[in-house]
Amino acid sequence: MPRYGQIDADYSKQLRSTPTDGPIYMLGLEKFRPDIEHGSVRAMPHREAGLFYAPIPLLAAAGAALCFAAEVVASAGGWDRVAVIGYESRKSFVELAYEPEFLEWHTAKELRLERSVVMGMLPAGHLPGPASSGRILLEAWAGPAPALLAGGPATVFDVEGTLVGDGRRWTGARFTPIEPGTSLPLRAAAPGYQALLLEPTIERWRWP
Repeated sequence: MPRYGQIDADYSKQLRSTPTDGPIYMLGLEKFRPDIEHGSVRAMPHREAGLFYAPIPLLAAAGAALCFAAEVVASAGGWDRVAVIGYESRKSFVELAYEPEFLEWHTAKELRLERSVVMGMLPAGHLPGPASSGRILLEAWAGPAPALLAGGPATVFDVEGTLVGDGRRWTGARFTPIEPGTSLPLRAAAPGYQALLLEPTIERWRWP
């Protein structure tokens, strides 16, 4: 059991035994320990920033890719960073999680984490567009999708399971690009809803 969250045993079993496998995106929300200096990813060279979020060489060898990474500007949940990794299959995700090199990288990262949520997502339609200089509003919810807070071209994902978290199960996530300075009526965090305002550092969405 990781120190930064609860593993959903049912979803973990589903990932290992899904008969009709295919691409999946894993969304991670991260809060770092206040006594650990994690600095600004924006100040790092591009390659180092990627390695902070994920072990890029191991992902590439497994046919996976770091599709999105961002620092959190504001969130009711107090999150610090967000990342999305795309995998060719659930099987490849599970196999990578047991690779010795991945376990070594994860152990080092675990020491910095206070809490985390990891969701398995499937696109409900198109993937987000090309990289932009604007900010991103990320919303996650349980139940019906909430009304849009911003007018940008939103991209919706269905959340098939919450692998790591605080016991809550999420059902949907939405990425909406917005221009810096836009006034947003951010909804307060609730048991079935949370919103995060993000500054992307990596945006290269694609099918794994």
